Amino acid sequence: MSNITQVEGRGIPVRGNDIDTDRVIPARYLRKITFEGLGEFAFEDDRKSTDDHPFDNKSYQGASVLVVNANFGCGSSREHAPQALQGWGIQGIVGESFAEIFQGNCTAMGVPCVTASAENIQALMAAIEQDPGQNIDIDLKNKTITCGDLTLPIQLPDGNRLQLIEGAWDATSMLQEASEVTQKVAKSLPYVSGF
Repeated sequence: MSNITQVEGRGIPVRGNDIDTDRVIPARYLRKITFEGLGEFAFEDDRKSTDDHPFDNKSYQGASVLVVNANFGCGSSREHAPQALQGWGIQGIVGESFAEIFQGNCTAMGVPCVTASAENIQALMAAIEQDPGQNIDIDLKNKTITCGDLTLPIQLPDGNRLQLIEGAWDATSMLQEASEVTQKVAKSLPYVSGF
């Protein structure tokens, strides 16, 4: 398990409220058996419908911190949406607010979703748009985000924050580390066989 206390990288702003998971990854990609290769299809329909989507802007290529507005990740609870963003290279998301299931799915993948006030999100987006090359630092321990001269407070649910900081976000690794205990408990259960 890895502890996630900080995410650093360049930012990419995607403006708009209520961006749902179907916009993040169109439903036709839900038939994929694995999440491999989903990153290239992130925001595919939005990108086709406009000439200036941030995910197609050369200034933002290689960015790893997504900055969004309110109610990001709403709609269906598909895990494909955060998987597509992570596959594109996103390691942290900063927004005004997130759909609860989307935020939980991101946490379970080790992708922090932190919130800031609408005013601070606007300031952060403007700073990124003015200078896409500057670094952003999401500090989960101190609950701040820094971008150039801006240092802004952030929030995230205590449970999510502790999972990330303590490395308890990766359920598979936790089960593997505790395999002896898991097998012992399984053997003691009368309805489990094969151990």
